[in-house]
Amino acid sequence: MPLADDLDRAVRLALDTLRPAAPDAWDRKAGSLDWTCWETAEHLADDLFSYAAQLGPRTPAQDGPVPFAWVSRRPGGPRNAIHADRAAGPDGLLQVLEASGAMLSALVRAAPPELRSYHSFGVADPAGFAAMGVVETLVHTHDMAEGLGLGWTPPAGVCAPSLARLFPDVPGDGDPWTALLWATGRAELPGRPRRTGWSWRSAP
Repeated sequence: MPLADDLDRAVRLALDTLRPAAPDAWDRKAGSLDWTCWETAEHLADDLFSYAAQLGPRTPAQDGPVPFAWVSRRPGGPRNAIHADRAAGPDGLLQVLEASGAMLSALVRAAPPELRSYHSFGVADPAGFAAMGVVETLVHTHDMAEGLGLGWTPPAGVCAPSLARLFPDVPGDGDPWTALLWATGRAELPGRPRRTGWSWRSAP
């Protein structure tokens, strides 16, 4: 499935970008978010894991998520079912992220294309969950890279399919990465006001 291939590539590129970060940099603020880079990596891993979980049941629920217990470790922190062991350090954190991405990729490929499952933005199909995983990976790696002082510009070929799948209202005649940052409230786009709120179209 092409979007699953994009997900694999996005996660791999993210890991390659994040690995050189200094170990003591992970408690810095992640870009414009109120979370640290460590918390943002956990949130991303949790996103990928929870999307995979939605595709797992034989009869997926369409009225709510699989009921894991999501817990925030501090006031204002992300509510996750997935947390990395701090004692394992950044290498362990990135291993958790890699494993979560692999689970989503595997479930997307295994699920029948006609399957439908719950997402808060609308019931989605496996390709939709793959696209959501790509977008989450790309934009949260952007957030972390800003906080960690790393460069991050993913290839247009990874950005464009998920941008088109989830944000059909976004112009497709410019740079897909800039358009994706604009679509998620993280950048300016000439001729359009910066978004202060946003959602994507989950429906097939």
